[in-house]
Amino acid sequence: MGESNPLDRFGRFLIFLFLLPQAWPGASWAHCRRYFFKCLGSEPELARHALSLIKALFKIERALATAPRKKRESVRQAKSKPIVDAFFLWCDQQAALALDGTPLARALGYARNQRTALRRFLGDGRLPLENNISERNLRREVIGRKNWLFLGSEEGARANTLFVSLLASCQLHRIEPWAYLRDLLCLLPSWPRRRVLELAPAFWQETVKQEDTQQRLATNVFRRVSLGMHANEV
Repeated sequence: MGESNPLDRFGRFLIFLFLLPQAWPGASWAHCRRYFFKCLGSEPELARHALSLIKALFKIERALATAPRKKRESVRQAKSKPIVDAFFLWCDQQAALALDGTPLARALGYARNQRTALRRFLGDGRLPLENNISERNLRREVIGRKNWLFLGSEEGARANTLFVSLLASCQLHRIEPWAYLRDLLCLLPSWPRRRVLELAPAFWQETVKQEDTQQRLATNVFRRVSLGMHANEV
C-alpha cells in the first residue's frame, strides 16, 4: 500500500504512541510500598520507617493532583527529592544488614533494583507516582485472554492488544471511543508527522477543538458518509 494509506499511517501512529512511553519508563511506588507492607510481621520497625517515607511522597502528590507539569516538577525537586534521597540512602545501609531471603531483603532488593525508574518521576511532571490505573486496565486482558487465544493469527492478537490499549486510554481521558477512532482514521492520512502526538487520547480534546482539525474533519468524505451525510452536502 502507498504512503498515504490511512491504515499505514494508523499503524505508525500506534507504534509511536505506545512505544513513546517506553522512552521514560517509571516504576510504581505503590508496588514498592507493597513489598515493605509484607515486612511488617518480621521487621515492623524497619518496615514502618520505609512506609513513612513513601507515605510522605504520596502526601506531596495528593497536593499536586491538579497542578500543571512545571509546578509539579518544581515541587518534586524541592520536597520529594530529599525524601527519595533519604529513602535510598537508608535502603543501601539496610541492604548490608538484611538476611538473604527475608521479606526485608526482597523489599530492599526491589527498591534498589528499581532505583533509576523509581526516581524518574522527579524530573518529569507527566509521570505519576504509581501505575495503579494501568494495572486495573490490564485486568481485562487477564480476564479475556482465554477467549483471545482464538483471534485467528499472531497479527490479529497484536492488533487486539493495540486497540485495547488505545480504548483504555480513551476511557481514562473520558473520550467516546467510536467517535475518536472514526475521526482519527480520517485525520491520519494527511496529518503532519511532527504533530502526531496531538492525536493521542491525552491531547485529543484540545486537538479536536482547533480550527485546522475541524476543517479537516468537515471536508473528509469518509467521515461525512459515516455520519449519514451525502458527500456533496455543505
